[in-house]
Amino acid sequence: MSASTPARIGVVGYGAGGHRFHVPYIQAVEGWELAGVVTRSAERRAILATEAPGVPAFDSLDALLDAGVDAVVITTPPDTRRELVLRALERGAHVVADKPFAPTAQGARELQAAAERSGRILTAYQNRRWDTDLVTLKQVIDEGQLGDIWRVSSRMDQDDSGTLETGPAHGLLRDLGSHLVDQMAFLFGPVERVSAHLDITAVDGVEVDCGFDVALHHANGVFTRVASSKINHLDGRELIAYGDLGAYESSMDDVQTAQIDAGLRPASAAAGWGLEAEARWGTLHTTEGSRQIPSARGDYAEYYRMLLAAVRGESAPPVPIEQAVHTVEILDAARESARTGLTVEI
Repeated sequence: MSASTPARIGVVGYGAGGHRFHVPYIQAVEGWELAGVVTRSAERRAILATEAPGVPAFDSLDALLDAGVDAVVITTPPDTRRELVLRALERGAHVVADKPFAPTAQGARELQAAAERSGRILTAYQNRRWDTDLVTLKQVIDEGQLGDIWRVSSRMDQDDSGTLETGPAHGLLRDLGSHLVDQMAFLFGPVERVSAHLDITAVDGVEVDCGFDVALHHANGVFTRVASSKINHLDGRELIAYGDLGAYESSMDDVQTAQIDAGLRPASAAAGWGLEAEARWGTLHTTEGSRQIPSARGDYAEYYRMLLAAVRGESAPPVPIEQAVHTVEILDAARESARTGLTVEI
């Protein structure tokens, strides 16, 4: 595929994930042609017609594939995702699988093997590698302003009990936890040991984790901790990093999600996209004193720029499959640690 030829991509599922976290960012990347969206809902088809005029809606994945696509995004509920990923790979499409990439590491490895047999790209949608606060923290670290990193604490609480995914293969750890764990593995590399606590509640008589606190021991010696809750009426984000030269703390908003919910789109609001307001900039503390660090630009569209380059054979996928599998291994270890009370090695 030449750089001058648009690549065709379809989205399977048009709930909150499809129209808040995928379609706007695909539309923001020159070189992608949105070939269609799979949704049978009349209400969602009406939303699609408003947000992406002229983009056809399809009743099934196969109908979308029959129309001709290079890649598909599977953003349906977790229970349906595995079979759709396998079907898309079987029919020769590159695949983006929303998180949780798979409910278990064994399931993740099965998908990895299927992708390798097909010769197609399979990658997980870990878009929060491009969160505004994380991109800013990475910039601080890469510039050496903290020196050697010792430990990082990451908390993201959401007062949003209505979106808690329930069932034996669900829960907050597999949902938001997959993002927070991936962020730390992205910054500091593979994890060797995990210890965790899960908050458990019952929804319709079925137990599910609604909060977590997970400690990660990275192979390079960095220690990180990620935590979240969803039914405790807290809403906030906090990142604190400690190094031998000082510390950095931030409590930025979930900037891009807030912009989407306000009706903005990255394609039309590029100048201010993904930038945090000055009042919420993070603070660096060193021997020279404390000072605010200007917000870096977060941009989930970067995921789709990198995916386009990978589909064209120019670079690696934005989230290599090995990294996606490792994140699920960490989540498995966290659940085992919470069950046994022991630190679990990976």
